[in-house]
Amino acid sequence: MSYERFAYLYDELMKDVPYDKWVELIQVQSEKHHIAGKKLLDLACGTGEISVRLANKGYQVTGVDLSDDMLTVAQNKASDASASIQFLQQNMAELELIDTFDMIGIFCDSLNYLQTEDEVKQTFERVKQYLNPGGLFIFDVHSLYKMNEIFIDQTYTYDDEGICYIWNCFEGEFPDSVDHELTFFVEDESGKYDRFDENHTQRTFSVETYKQWLTEAGFQVFEMFGDFDEALHPQSERIFFVCKHM
Repeated sequence: MSYERFAYLYDELMKDVPYDKWVELIQVQSEKHHIAGKKLLDLACGTGEISVRLANKGYQVTGVDLSDDMLTVAQNKASDASASIQFLQQNMAELELIDTFDMIGIFCDSLNYLQTEDEVKQTFERVKQYLNPGGLFIFDVHSLYKMNEIFIDQTYTYDDEGICYIWNCFEGEFPDSVDHELTFFVEDESGKYDRFDENHTQRTFSVETYKQWLTEAGFQVFEMFGDFDEALHPQSERIFFVCKHM
């Protein structure tokens, strides 16, 4: 997967994503679980939308992402907002840090970009290593229902001023995975449209499997819910996990 050009279009394409809901969720859960500290690690932070919002709420944020281009956008955004955020380029499954944190989050279904069971397990183990005792680990993933019933064999299109795309979804190589094939047409200064292509793969697992791996990594799973604030049901598209380092 490559984010080289995609990183600079990402915010335009994701402008309707409810980032403030993730920020509100973090605030609610930190109060609910009496997390006094404000040190927060935003894993797979992308272009820093949530990182900057959290920094503006008084959190001491460190952002980690695999894409150097995403981090460049995030750093510029933080500078424009006068937000003091440390950004690091790392793979979440191979995390190596100096600090530990009161809260760690993997938001916007970013965990689904890990391809293998071992990568997910390793990520949970690394999160446990860098989370303070009593600290919170919050993440969200696509459900099996969304992967298999909504994404697979679907085509989505987007047409806005200066940017168009065609997004095709196919069944992936692994069970419960989806290959996203995106073709972009982006207008340049001369009015000519340049084409470039992106390929992304996401994979998810059952709720029971995530719970098992979290328990094996040493977490207590406190809550699971769907789509920010609803009880889990068979058609839940996004599943949230709230876990604690015991």
